[in-house]
Amino acid sequence: MPRGTISHVTSRSDSAQAQHLRDLARLRRVRDRIDREYAQPLNVEALACGVNMSAGHLSRQFRLAYGESPYAYLMTRRIERAMALLRRGDMSVTEVCFAVGCASLGTFSTRFTELVGVPPSTYRRQAARAMAGIPSCVAQQVSRPLRHREARLLELQPV
Repeated sequence: MPRGTISHVTSRSDSAQAQHLRDLARLRRVRDRIDREYAQPLNVEALACGVNMSAGHLSRQFRLAYGESPYAYLMTRRIERAMALLRRGDMSVTEVCFAVGCASLGTFSTRFTELVGVPPSTYRRQAARAMAGIPSCVAQQVSRPLRHREARLLELQPV
């Protein structure tokens, strides 16, 4: 084996590992931005630009790291916040839709129904009755929508 081969392989491996860690840090910044700015108009291109990645690379890497696309993660955040606002009961479904950053009531209602299992108007009625007297921090935890990955894990667990 020629001299320096092992160190060359090691340095390439170290370089790849360092790049992977930098990518993970950038993905965390994207996720944190989505968590903070969920009500703002966000799209994959703007998120990618903010961390010097292409939109395609960001989408692929985000899905690998978190199990869903940046858009799906954003919509889950918006739906979680919408659930909290609907439980309060002092806003209409349309007001909640726009308050969480959705521009289309139809898209909001469809995604809400997919994640929660009932339309937002039904959730609002049911939550008002079911959550009466429960502290909001507990209500938020027990009513949190499941992501696809979490739902699959629950299905695989023995009963």
